[in-house]
Amino acid sequence: MAAGEVFNQHLDRAVKHYSSLFMLPSYRNIILFSAMICVFGGLLSVASISFSYGGLVEGLLLGFTLFLVTLLSNYVLSALVLRHDAIYNLRRTAALSLYSWVLWLLFIFMGGVTAAFFGSVWAVRLCLLGFSAVLILRFIVLYSTSSVGYKRFFASSVFQPFSCLIPFMVLWLNTADIKIVFLFSLYALVISILSSFSFIYLLNRVGEQIVGMPSLAILKAFLLNWIADLNAPFESLLEKLSEEKDVEVSVAKFDGQKSKTVVAVPSVHPGPFKNIGSSFLPFMLKTALEKKFNCVACVPLGLLGHELDLTSQAQNQKVINYIANSVNFKASEAEATPFIKASNGIATASCQIFGESALIAFSLAPKTTEDFPQELGLFVRKEAEKHGLQSCIVINAHNSINGAVNSKEALDALKTVAITGMEKAASLTKMPFKVGASTLMPNEFSLRDGMGPGGITAIVVEVGDQKAAYVVVDGNNMLSGLREKILSALNSLGIAEGEVFTTDTHSVNALTLNERGYHPIGEVIDHEKLIGYIKDAVNAASACLEPAKFGCRSLTIPKVRVIGQKPLEKLCILPDKAVQKAKKIIIPLFAATFLFLMSFLLFV
Repeated sequence: MAAGEVFNQHLDRAVKHYSSLFMLPSYRNIILFSAMICVFGGLLSVASISFSYGGLVEGLLLGFTLFLVTLLSNYVLSALVLRHDAIYNLRRTAALSLYSWVLWLLFIFMGGVTAAFFGSVWAVRLCLLGFSAVLILRFIVLYSTSSVGYKRFFASSVFQPFSCLIPFMVLWLNTADIKIVFLFSLYALVISILSSFSFIYLLNRVGEQIVGMPSLAILKAFLLNWIADLNAPFESLLEKLSEEKDVEVSVAKFDGQKSKTVVAVPSVHPGPFKNIGSSFLPFMLKTALEKKFNCVACVPLGLLGHELDLTSQAQNQKVINYIANSVNFKASEAEATPFIKASNGIATASCQIFGESALIAFSLAPKTTEDFPQELGLFVRKEAEKHGLQSCIVINAHNSINGAVNSKEALDALKTVAITGMEKAASLTKMPFKVGASTLMPNEFSLRDGMGPGGITAIVVEVGDQKAAYVVVDGNNMLSGLREKILSALNSLGIAEGEVFTTDTHSVNALTLNERGYHPIGEVIDHEKLIGYIKDAVNAASACLEPAKFGCRSLTIPKVRVIGQKPLEKLCILPDKAVQKAKKIIIPLFAATFLFLMSFLLFV
């Protein structure tokens, strides 16, 4: 569990680093800020050379000219040069122009201050130095983020700075030697290319040393997913880092005369984020099973962590096909024990035995219930064997998030309640049972709200006079305390016992810019509305209760490509390492660059 917690911290930080690159203002605000900066830059440039009433008009004219050139170049780049780029639409092209102008304005301001003491030629020199800084910025940003070819990349990097340099050159006709200014612009272009690609090379080396791939190739693949929902580029990187493993799957099904219900618990983690790898697997597997068997299906979380994230959609399909082709076994167990819970103040085990098979789920609610180690599953299965049980399906309820927990203390507590729960369930008399199931999709809750497309699935099991509910919500964890609210609300429906689960789907991750990078169930979703939907699902399940039989199988899917925790952790610590490297090299590298540029500028 400690490793999982550390990984989640690395993943959250990585998502923040990547996503912060495109926290942009609206297009309207971008245009407004650009106009303000261009006009202010024009006024300041003219004032630095000739401070007069006539200079005010000239400054405004220069500012509006710079703004119009900026607008026109944005449209040209967006419509012609970057039109096939998955990231750079007009808004993002304009945003890069805005940031370029913010940087250029800083140099224009320094030039104005310096000119007041050492002469107007310094306004020209500092403005040209700002032009060079903008070239460097655009080379680095566009190389790191754009997916167009080298010719278009070069054109999109230089077109706007050179276009905006022309109005300045007109202003400087009586202040500087325009031939030297022109020669400097070519010299600055060469130096900017060398400086930019030195910086890029050093950053790429960080990725090559940590994961064997250039840092900026990984950044570009992430952004293509973040911005354009393209998962193939990032998944191709994961395939290169992946390893083959045999994956276990526990499948239980209830067969009634009119309906079927399937519970699939694959040893595959539904991550790492968004639509990458197995993030959508709970919904995809649920949908495939329901379509093939005309049943209600759910896919709660097993005992595992991110080391078993699948690498690609091809691997998802491999797992789904294997499970779907293996569920056609016969359900023969006709008796079950009542649903029981065992708790020791730290951990809770929910247990129900069907024939010679046990269904057991664990939670640390109201404390944080995150990924549990596979060690717990091995321990539980050995305990099941002591009670003569042939199989055991072990589920992580994953239903509470509320800070950190002591991993060792939690694991010891989980093992204790596993023993108590198994003993208590095994001592109960088995009786015939009824099962009903229902799925409800609340359309008003979205991925950004924390609700996956699998919605809410309720399975109601009636043994004797006890009704128990298994409620599975397609989300990544649940706000602490909400699980207890739900169970309390179900009591009014005649549900004596039950447990609430989330699938841990990471389809909701990396969609929001909050602290976690996602919303657990209940953080933004209205609790009363959610509980109302859950009650509707449970009522629908209760309405179709019928005598049923139970069956389960343990399957092994061979040679599935998973990311592995170490490679994924390396990918997640890479942004931190790259940022640290950038901080170390940015001052000496660009200070040397500007010294080279300034040596030429002294001739202007």
